[in-house]
Amino acid sequence: MAAAVHKLLHPHSHAHAQPEPKQSEAHPEPAHAEAQQASNEKREDEKQKVAQWVDQKQPLSPNEIHQDPDKKVVGHSSRVLRQEDFELIKTLGTGTFARVWLVRFNNAQGSDRDKVFALKVLRKVDVIRLKQVEHVRNERNVLSAVAGHPFITTMVASFQDHDSLYMLLEYCPGGEVFSYLRRARRFNEPTSQFYGAEIVLILEYLHEKEGVAYRDLKPENILIDAEGHLKLVDFGFAKKVENRETYTLCGTPEYLAPEVIRNTGHGTAVDWWAFGILIYEFLVGQPPFWDQNPMKIYEQIVEGRVRFPSAMSPEARDLISGLCTVDTSKRLGNIKGGASAVKSHPWFRNIDWDALYNRKVRGPIVPHLRGPADARNFDDYEPESGNREPYSKELREKWDEYFKDF
Repeated sequence: MAAAVHKLLHPHSHAHAQPEPKQSEAHPEPAHAEAQQASNEKREDEKQKVAQWVDQKQPLSPNEIHQDPDKKVVGHSSRVLRQEDFELIKTLGTGTFARVWLVRFNNAQGSDRDKVFALKVLRKVDVIRLKQVEHVRNERNVLSAVAGHPFITTMVASFQDHDSLYMLLEYCPGGEVFSYLRRARRFNEPTSQFYGAEIVLILEYLHEKEGVAYRDLKPENILIDAEGHLKLVDFGFAKKVENRETYTLCGTPEYLAPEVIRNTGHGTAVDWWAFGILIYEFLVGQPPFWDQNPMKIYEQIVEGRVRFPSAMSPEARDLISGLCTVDTSKRLGNIKGGASAVKSHPWFRNIDWDALYNRKVRGPIVPHLRGPADARNFDDYEPESGNREPYSKELREKWDEYFKDF
């Protein structure tokens, strides 16, 4: 039976192929054979659904996103997908405990070869060793909850095997906004307004529907998809805070809010501060608080005096000043009206929010792509080293419980 499954997955591999016993010799347990067939059918069914989703890729409305992830086409925990279902095309990125691959379904034919994904592979041993279990679970749960949002990278499904965790994500071939910003030196007002508005819609959904603080907003975590829209990625720091406060220091020095540095407890207001820094960096080409020495950056942030270049429009200054307000009770986005107070700011007056949410507005930078699997906007990476610490029985007994939702 294992050989039959192997053949299903790798019909062209003949190495170590065992000759299939003739039907008269083999009497597979009927129950086992039926279970195996049912499992294969479920698997093919799931792959079909995923392929269909790629074809349509309609953004869900906020209420549709907010429903139970098990009822959505995307964001669910799959009990049937396996790593062998995918052909690994190229590494898109590596971290201390994860590697992201560009993948397509194995043996995909015709137009299905154009259906590509990003597969994030996390080794359980490394996740445990680096004390990232909680972060990884948070990331998976938040991505599951927000799957289908037009400007957040969609986690299509998550699954696991003996020693790894997997997140199957939509692929954003445009690469990081950061690289476009560096090439252009700075963005003009309409481009900054377009990107800024898409981020407002992300923060509005995360804060007001999910009670989640993203906590790591910066250009490197924003990708551009094939149509030129933004996709927020990397939810490792995202945390469901609702109305509580949290005290973990995380984020990038230039983007940290004063309350994070002072460690006085923080909530979703940190994202509005970071959003102000981001708009400034879009328009100017560098963040407002900067120094070689991180401690000096922290001092500038806590003091909170933003210096504006004379060329910046009064509306942009007013918006950034409102967002980068040290006192959280006066910070735009965190005051009465929440995200809608940001949306009605004069700097955004040309934005049609409904058309934008439904991706009806063309992106200012549309990447030039040779095809859906074009990966030239991503760096090349060294291959994985072969010697890996095994996920032992002791580790399994202690930790598998924590990964059961994957």
